[in-house]
Amino acid sequence: MAEREQTLAKSASIKGTSLHTGKEVTLTMSPAPAGHGIRFRRMDLPDQPFIDARVEKVQKVERATTLAEGSVKVHTVEHVISALAGMGIDNALIEMDANEPPIGDGSALPYVQCIRQAGIKELEAPRGVYEIREPVHLETPGGSMLTVVPDKKFRISCTQVGPNGRLTQYFSIEITPETYEKEIAPARTFVFYEDVEQLMAKGLIKGGSLENAIVIRDDSVLSKEPLRFENEFVRHKILDIIGDLMLCGKRIMGHVIAVMPGHGPNTEMARKLSADYTRMRSMVPPVTIPSGEAVLDINEVMQILPHRYPFLLVDRIVGFEGDNKCTGVKGVTINEPFFQGHFPGHPIMPGVLQVEAMAQVASILMLRRDEYQGMIGYFMSADKVKFRKPVMPGDTLFIEAEILRIRRSIGQAKCRCVVNNETVSEGDLMFSLMPR
Repeated sequence: MAEREQTLAKSASIKGTSLHTGKEVTLTMSPAPAGHGIRFRRMDLPDQPFIDARVEKVQKVERATTLAEGSVKVHTVEHVISALAGMGIDNALIEMDANEPPIGDGSALPYVQCIRQAGIKELEAPRGVYEIREPVHLETPGGSMLTVVPDKKFRISCTQVGPNGRLTQYFSIEITPETYEKEIAPARTFVFYEDVEQLMAKGLIKGGSLENAIVIRDDSVLSKEPLRFENEFVRHKILDIIGDLMLCGKRIMGHVIAVMPGHGPNTEMARKLSADYTRMRSMVPPVTIPSGEAVLDINEVMQILPHRYPFLLVDRIVGFEGDNKCTGVKGVTINEPFFQGHFPGHPIMPGVLQVEAMAQVASILMLRRDEYQGMIGYFMSADKVKFRKPVMPGDTLFIEAEILRIRRSIGQAKCRCVVNNETVSEGDLMFSLMPR
């Protein structure tokens, strides 16, 4: 996964017929700056209004995903968003002279080709990714189930089940631009024959034909061309999941497990992910990481603390606030000795070592005072200790400590460990300060 946000290198267009309205439409993809996200623009309307591709704008999810801003709508946007997300595009302006994109051949491949024509450009801004740290589950009355579990990649495992269990298919794949373009984008949309009359009665699929959709009648598959994959239906479901989940506003690092997905459940999961991300961010006061050189480098840390490898758990001190607060940093790498035995198949930093790291940073705060220099802090107790998120290889652990009080040789401190602006552990610690 790219570390920086990406956009298109130039504009590119695609023309065709829309699926549900049957209108001719020209869609143009254009570059956009960092932080812009994916936005649609209705060029056929007087004010040429914009609509953000965000779950807050989802108005309707019947057979397709519709976005709305007031009375302005864009329909069937999932294939466009899926192609952009799958190919690694974070920021793009999508201009259309109708309310629905062209359906093409019913897959996302025409949009991938449009992206290839435009080219991809890397921006300076770092890419924000929502790393799933604990399972997020959704189950609907209709039998759809979606669960997102922790994973260091973006992976989707999907089971597609048709009416009465027909054409049950399963596929699992890690989503990268390479796998998306080859394995997911070509998969075409499909419809069961018994649903066609109902959709037509609602004024939908006016532009539908065997050239842009697969029709399933009983056990027969009706299509202009042979199936592109033996399990093309479940691959198209994964295509839709990618587009719908991108509406949460963040790229996901996690494993999506889906059974009988659909646009409704997909966008409901996107809404849940968006709410969970906002909630977790609001629970954690913002952490200001001082820039520039370390206040105390590792050699100065070792002059204050008696700890040495493998029990020195502070790499440097990056900031002090007066005499009562400081922030230390620990780079957690896969080479840490405790990972050899602590869940080797799923390495997690032991919570007790996070508490020890807090204690070491708090000790530095206390031992810098003139009256305690040359002493050593003995860990006496820990209270209100909570472990909120796992700490894994590759994380940068910011360790904050605040002295609550010191009486004679007894000190108390409030501490927490933070990764990616989220509190992963916290506790109130007590020390005894004694001569070495």
